[in-house]
Amino acid sequence: MECNENNLPEDPTPPVETPGAPADPASPDARAEAEAPPRAPEADPSPEAPPEPPAMLELTAEDLSAVEAVLFTTDSALSAAKVAEVVGLEAGRRAVRLAIERLNARYAEMGCSFRIESLAGGYQMLTLPEYNDILARLLKVRSESKLSQAALETLAIVAYKQPILRADVEAIRGVSSGEMVRSLMEKGLVKIVGRAEEIGRPMLYGTTMRFLEVFGLADLKDLPKVEELARFARPAEPPPAEPAPDEAEPPTEPPADTEPPADT
Repeated sequence: MECNENNLPEDPTPPVETPGAPADPASPDARAEAEAPPRAPEADPSPEAPPEPPAMLELTAEDLSAVEAVLFTTDSALSAAKVAEVVGLEAGRRAVRLAIERLNARYAEMGCSFRIESLAGGYQMLTLPEYNDILARLLKVRSESKLSQAALETLAIVAYKQPILRADVEAIRGVSSGEMVRSLMEKGLVKIVGRAEEIGRPMLYGTTMRFLEVFGLADLKDLPKVEELARFARPAEPPPAEPAPDEAEPPTEPPADTEPPADT
């Protein structure tokens, strides 16, 4: 009996697609894939390399000695930029700050009586506070540090209220303060910082960098708080109590007038 291919039953199993084989261009999936926009290339899943750490500063013993010599010879505070310029440090202020840290660590280890301190926006070599009494026996107090009570009052008002008008200083003190302000300006502790937006444009006064150096302050923010000063203020002595009425001394009677003896 002959087998006719047309009489064979249809195979119910769907055809299996071979992976990697090209799709039939007539199929709907092939048409959709052809019409789809091209895909962007996938990002590299490998993580980015971490940033390189900043290079460590290398200071030689000569660099430390040079910074030490500059700060030892100056009689006023020097900025880090100025020290770096004089010494010739290419790293600039960062190198100066690192050199100061290492020098102070060396001084502390050796038990030295001085340190390099931040003062008035710069750096200066100063003795430790515990040696103030000993040095006071040797050194004379400079004339600019000899301030009268009136000058100290005026300077304190200017320091805490700056910028301030001279009229406001006088209103707080209750007395004329023009001479005190001029004296403080001559000593380099007070200066004119501007003019007020008032009739006559009066001058405004404030403190100087010399003021910070004399009083050992790095910035005006280091001024003692008013609350702290109040704790050290001496309480006013109470007036003497008046005696009670019954304890009051009786009034003394004036001596009676005596007539001179008559001439005989």
